[in-house]
Amino acid sequence: MSGTLSQNGKAALLSLLILAVGLIAWEVSIPAQQAAGEMTEYERLMGGGSPRAGIPAPSQVAAKAWEQLSNPFYDAGPNDKGIGIQLAHSLGRVLTGYGLAAALAIPLGFLIGMSPVAYKALNPFIQVLRPISPLAWMPLALFVIQDSEASAIFVIFICSIWPMLLNTAFGVAGVRQDWVNVARTHELGALRTALTVILPAAAPTIITGMRISIGIAWLVIVAAEMLVGGTGIGYYVWNEWNNLDLASVIFSILMIGIVGMILDSAFGLLSRRLAYAE
Repeated sequence: MSGTLSQNGKAALLSLLILAVGLIAWEVSIPAQQAAGEMTEYERLMGGGSPRAGIPAPSQVAAKAWEQLSNPFYDAGPNDKGIGIQLAHSLGRVLTGYGLAAALAIPLGFLIGMSPVAYKALNPFIQVLRPISPLAWMPLALFVIQDSEASAIFVIFICSIWPMLLNTAFGVAGVRQDWVNVARTHELGALRTALTVILPAAAPTIITGMRISIGIAWLVIVAAEMLVGGTGIGYYVWNEWNNLDLASVIFSILMIGIVGMILDSAFGLLSRRLAYAE
């Protein structure tokens, strides 16, 4: 145990060292005139202040992060909302589309995994639809649904469904036939067999598919919100870029990464808890 702790401690120290060296190198590489501050409105209109236009230093990003995180849920109008509100809108869309995808993909994956006929019938449709970029569906969704919020949720749904569907089918098909035969010997019905025998055995593979899907969904929502606008972390990034506030852009990028890491870690923990022992 002590060796493991020692190894984890060394890894943590090395990570902190790499972070510190990177931040110091970033800070000293920014010329003083670039770190002087933001341009005034007059300078933006006149095209002036070019010596100060550039990548902000880490100290500026840290100041912006403190400013935003000290009041993350303020609402000063349609184009001026706190980072907490923006992330909440994005997470709401992701979880809604993701939940709808799971409700369809997992039962359908069970059907495909348990029935070779269903697999052969549905596989051509899956192979045609799966490679399509989720954002390619956005124009059609906007035209048919005629609602930007529902269109973004649909895009999350369509990108989340495939990893869950395929991993569920693979996990179910990989369950040992001996276990299924034992369930039949005990005269268990199909539903009870699926819930008490197949589901526990296939759970690790299903969770892996769900973990992949949530990562893809979080990636896609940022791009979708840049297209549809309104609210969300993707719209926040695009709006701050239009305002030439690169410190806010970098801060929001870091927040996207942190939230994505938290979502992935949650499914990683769930996967370890549901590890199946024969």
